[in-house]
Amino acid sequence: MKKESIQRRSSAVRFKHFTRRPYAVFMSLKVEVTIGVLPVAMLTFANVDSVSAQTENHAKEMRYELEEVEVTGTRVPMAVGQAARMVTVLDRDDIAAAPAQSVNDLLKYAVGVDVRQRGDMGVQTDISIRGGTFDQITVLLNGINICDPQTGHNTADFPVDISEIERIEVLEGPAGRVYGTSSLVGAINVVTRPDAESGAEVRAEGGSYGFFDGGGHVNLTKGAFSNQISGSFSRSDGFSRNAAGRLNGDFRQAKAFYQGRYAHEGADVRWHVGFSQKDYGANTFYSAKYDDQFEHVRKYFTAVQAETKGESYRFKPSAYWNRTEDRFELVRGRPESVPFNYHRTDVFGLNLNNTLETFLGKTAFGAEFRNEGVVSTTLGEPLRFPKPAPEGGEYTVGLNRTNLSFHVEHNILLRRFTLSAGVIAVKNTGNEMDFRFYPGVDASWRFADNWKLYASFNTSLRMPTFTELYYSVEGYKADKYLRPEEMKAYEAGVKYLAPGLQGSVCLYRYHGTDLIDWIKDLSEGADAPWKSVNHAEVNTAGVEASLHIDFDELLHRRSWFRRLRLAYGYISQDKKTEPDVQSRYALEYLRHKAVGQADLRLWRNLNLHLSYRWQDRAGNYEQNGAMSPYRPYSLLDARLSWDASSCRLYAEANNLLNVSYYDYGNIPQPGIWVRAGAVWRLKW
Repeated sequence: MKKESIQRRSSAVRFKHFTRRPYAVFMSLKVEVTIGVLPVAMLTFANVDSVSAQTENHAKEMRYELEEVEVTGTRVPMAVGQAARMVTVLDRDDIAAAPAQSVNDLLKYAVGVDVRQRGDMGVQTDISIRGGTFDQITVLLNGINICDPQTGHNTADFPVDISEIERIEVLEGPAGRVYGTSSLVGAINVVTRPDAESGAEVRAEGGSYGFFDGGGHVNLTKGAFSNQISGSFSRSDGFSRNAAGRLNGDFRQAKAFYQGRYAHEGADVRWHVGFSQKDYGANTFYSAKYDDQFEHVRKYFTAVQAETKGESYRFKPSAYWNRTEDRFELVRGRPESVPFNYHRTDVFGLNLNNTLETFLGKTAFGAEFRNEGVVSTTLGEPLRFPKPAPEGGEYTVGLNRTNLSFHVEHNILLRRFTLSAGVIAVKNTGNEMDFRFYPGVDASWRFADNWKLYASFNTSLRMPTFTELYYSVEGYKADKYLRPEEMKAYEAGVKYLAPGLQGSVCLYRYHGTDLIDWIKDLSEGADAPWKSVNHAEVNTAGVEASLHIDFDELLHRRSWFRRLRLAYGYISQDKKTEPDVQSRYALEYLRHKAVGQADLRLWRNLNLHLSYRWQDRAGNYEQNGAMSPYRPYSLLDARLSWDASSCRLYAEANNLLNVSYYDYGNIPQPGIWVRAGAVWRLKW
């Protein structure tokens, strides 16, 4: 997989300067640069202590330099000022400023991103983009696809803490020719990076509901080598209890991550090894009939990547293996009541990408091999020879499928105009289809210094998960003959990009065929099963708008009101819900989402960050035997921090207004949640 990358071509262009000029980000994107409401722009500027006054000439010089920064929204790295596709970029400063504890929490502030939580603190979260479902996006770690073919419910489990993340990139819209299968409506790439200097960091935090989080990392950088290892542990009693009065929302979570890099003038080699384990009470996450569910998820991540640094030709291979082990308890701790479900998935792959630069432009071509396998007690076809499962059990069923893809893409790069067009050919052994071709084209035109138009047409597909194909127990009835989902998308937008003031508006329309969902028909009775089905067609239309004002930049002086970001998104789907039919995922989308963020400089290093969002969800859910519509709600989050070079002290709160709300029917979310913590940094 070709991950989006940001590189410096000139020592004069420092990455921190790049993050301070939102227009530099916008100059290269193609999909709304507002990570939802949080235009990348939004989150992209939190925690900068000061911005010195700039003259008009210096601003023009900076813009010229920043356009040399390479951002990839396609298979080919290209300069910010040339790229045709918008990529939302959340950098390290943005992440540090937000009142968030996980990647899932950060993405809540993106207008085009729908984050639906079941568990506290991101313990169990579904992430979708622009009206899609959580299974319809590709999630990557350092450009490596870490999607779980068993179910997308566990895909957002990362082995790294947000303090180690260099940036988060969000690509909205089908991205088949860039990220292959599963990127039906978009992709999210989490990029980590070892510290630039040898040192260490330690942190500790505590808060409501018995919450504690602690961890740190150590880095050793010497010459061309850099190595960093980290670990963390968090726990909470949770905010809910079952009918018997016992905790059913508690969790324990542990993470470990090692990342290394060898930087040579002729090649760059990176590698990582990660581990995460979560044990959490799943109260009524998957069935309202059982209020004491439990889940244990363990994940392993490995990858090696390299890239040559030739002037006209570059070769970038990568190899990876990921494993997930899952134990689901419908009745916690009582296998004699309902047997536990055990699953183990293994995914390994090889990606070969090449780029060639000639007088005709930049061309990318390559191939990917990806194998996905599962052994389980419930998912798949009967195994010829059962395999041992944890705790003395046996994996009796399983499935294996292989995806093979080839891609080619060409980019024409002119001073004010960029055209990127390509196609990916895909064949999967999980169905009987021959090679299918999914094309895409992106174009952008900077018709004035501060104005830019862009338009795109892209296509993609997604294979059903193993759960959608085979989960037929305890009130669920799956269809193993489900067809792949397919998507076509059209998008056009305009952006105004000037120092201190940026705005954007975009319109998009998606046409999805054979979209997969779980539905429940109450006309069949209160005990009707949830069935996995292919919807014939779903058309989605939407609009997104964003405005970002940087008062330091605009007024050419330090201001107590540092930044203001506003964004709004609207979605309409023409597939209407039927009165007696409850949709589990596909038809429950955010019809309206508004986000506002403000950064205030209170005194010296004392900063206040405020985030507000309002959401109105389409769809309904079963409550006391009847169907109830989702109600709109507003949430306010805040973070107060003292930011110094060697330490950070902070206090933060989510849901300050203590609002009662639901992301999923029958699963209430926590009220106000307060935390405080400290981070210490050492250099040697």
